[in-house]
Amino acid sequence: MRKAFYEGEIAQDILAFHEREGSWLTAADLRDFHVGIEAPASTGFHDYEVFSCGAWCQGPLLLQFLKLLEGDDLVKLGLNSAGYIHLVTEAMKLGFADREGYYGDPDFIDVPLDILLSKRYADAQRARISADRAFPDMPSPGEVGRVRPWTGPGSAAAGAQNSRDTTYLCVVDRQGNGLSMTPSDGYTGSPVIPGLGFAVSDRGNQSWLEPGHPSAVGPWRRPRLTPNPALAMRNGRLAMLFGTPGGDVQCQAMLQCFLNMTVFGMNPQEAIEAPRFFSASFPNSFYPHKSEPGKLRLEAELAPAEARLAQIGHRVELWPKLYWRGGGVCAIAIDEATNHRVAGADPRRECYALAW
Repeated sequence: MRKAFYEGEIAQDILAFHEREGSWLTAADLRDFHVGIEAPASTGFHDYEVFSCGAWCQGPLLLQFLKLLEGDDLVKLGLNSAGYIHLVTEAMKLGFADREGYYGDPDFIDVPLDILLSKRYADAQRARISADRAFPDMPSPGEVGRVRPWTGPGSAAAGAQNSRDTTYLCVVDRQGNGLSMTPSDGYTGSPVIPGLGFAVSDRGNQSWLEPGHPSAVGPWRRPRLTPNPALAMRNGRLAMLFGTPGGDVQCQAMLQCFLNMTVFGMNPQEAIEAPRFFSASFPNSFYPHKSEPGKLRLEAELAPAEARLAQIGHRVELWPKLYWRGGGVCAIAIDEATNHRVAGADPRRECYALAW
């Protein structure tokens, strides 16, 4: 089946279409492509071990968020108080700065995840956060020593992705095996090939054209993708699976749901339906990588925090309650004592939780 697709008649139709359109795609590109199996990235958060995909996607960003926040008393701040929203937002900005400075295809560059996910590095980064003043834009990446971060220019113009092509799926079977996956590919920016009914991936628009950028476009270099499923272990057993569509909001929504469950004791459905907030103070993952310096979006239920957040430097924008752009998180939590599974699905999008 693989040979028929990548070398046979289907491949020939793909190549003929791309040749007519002036594409650089070649028969060797299709023939020589193979999907690898790679070890995940992981970090500890209290008594959980959280796993994500590697730095060829933004998965380790979630892990950096958690490592930064592990040393803070989040309960004392109060869930979704102005102080809580500010702290989490500033931690996310620092993570996004490292994403831009260091993340890319580890087959081609040295991504220093061993440092970025270390407690020592997280402590140094946490010290950069002010309780009384927001970063006006994405801060500079942290210093890791062995690798010089990318610090090139980014766009200051606002932009948004409107397509909803990503999905998320998690499953736990009766034996306790878990699957967390975020299948995704663009269909709105690439034409459907006549006679085949599908489009070739347009994920290349998540690469960068600036030479020296860790995710710069190049032969066989994977773009730094946004899809990033996650799962968590506790005491050596599967404890949770979670993920979402939503481009650059993915790790932000996943972080908030994870904290809602593990720190604030919510079940998956409560954690998913709780109001969310999102920074946009970093270059968008999709070309032309536009940024909105200082922008912080709050779902409507968080409006009481708006005045204080604006006072300390956030450019606040209110979103409707349960707004679709806030993601579509799905999650399954497994009770360690009873092995019962509890699932949740996001009303922000077309999501379902099923048991059989």
